[in-house]
Amino acid sequence: MNKKLNMVALAGLVLLAGCSGGSGDDKTAPNEVNLYTARHYDSDKALYERFTEQTGIKINRIEGKADELIARMKSEGANSPADVFITADAGALWRGEQAGLLQPIESETIKARIPENLREPKGNWFGFTRRARIVAYDPAKVKPEEVDDYAKLAEPRFKGKICVRSSDSIYNLSLVGALIEEWGKEKADAWVKGIVANMARPPEGGDRDQIRAVAAGVCEVAITNSYYYLRMASGEDAADKAMTDRLKLAFPSLGGKGAHVNISGGGVAKHAPHRENAIKLLEFFASADSQAHISANNSEFPASKDVPVVAPVDAYVDFKANPMNVAAFAARQPEAQSMMSAAGWR
Repeated sequence: MNKKLNMVALAGLVLLAGCSGGSGDDKTAPNEVNLYTARHYDSDKALYERFTEQTGIKINRIEGKADELIARMKSEGANSPADVFITADAGALWRGEQAGLLQPIESETIKARIPENLREPKGNWFGFTRRARIVAYDPAKVKPEEVDDYAKLAEPRFKGKICVRSSDSIYNLSLVGALIEEWGKEKADAWVKGIVANMARPPEGGDRDQIRAVAAGVCEVAITNSYYYLRMASGEDAADKAMTDRLKLAFPSLGGKGAHVNISGGGVAKHAPHRENAIKLLEFFASADSQAHISANNSEFPASKDVPVVAPVDAYVDFKANPMNVAAFAARQPEAQSMMSAAGWR
């Protein structure tokens, strides 16, 4: 374990001890649940407080990047206090599953609330909100029909016109994983090479930077997660709001079946000392109220169709979503990484 990870683990241990509610070293305290989360949104804290108010169960929260939390859980082994692992990508959840860090659960509540394609088939993890990997574009330069299919983004029409973040972005890995799953390796590989050829600049920055680059005229199209654009459109930064007013979102189709959809989600840790509390917490995240809260505060799409949404999400919530199971494209990430590296996608 490297020095950075040691520091993360140490800080987490201190935080966990400090939030133990007087239980000392007793990690099996009945009214607690230990949450390892890679979601770093202030709005989520209101959910944690609401859960405690409703159930009397206190949440001890450890935050970190998904890979750091996975490494920590592996190092803790059977003594890990982790009850629930939450992160913002199906690929990261799949990595946790493959590392043997999650356990399957049976919950009729989750099955009733969360569509089947947003649940890992064996019950190891599920999504409670959705984010589409789509494009923001300049309508003064790009016609809607030119960006209505992912395949079109790799055509010569967009040579030097596309901005996208690096190949190690798990969102891009999941997208390419979905292309491999839907198209097969040969066509997906050709698409990856086409995107590299069409880049307006070497990958740099996050999704917001790609959107800003379109507004600045660096490129005509940005590959981005939907919620970044929507957060910019509803945020307090006047410049960002002005940019989104000039740009548009397109939801390209994959195989004619709709836009690629990823998730925020979670699962129960393999050695969860508070297993029943962990399931209650995940069922709480699946509730309509929790999904509505996350959608309103982070501009993600709810997993369930019966959840009301507010502006600006309401303008896009009825987009056609590809029905591919999230576990299918998550499992393709190693292939996607190899393919993208070979193509020179930095």
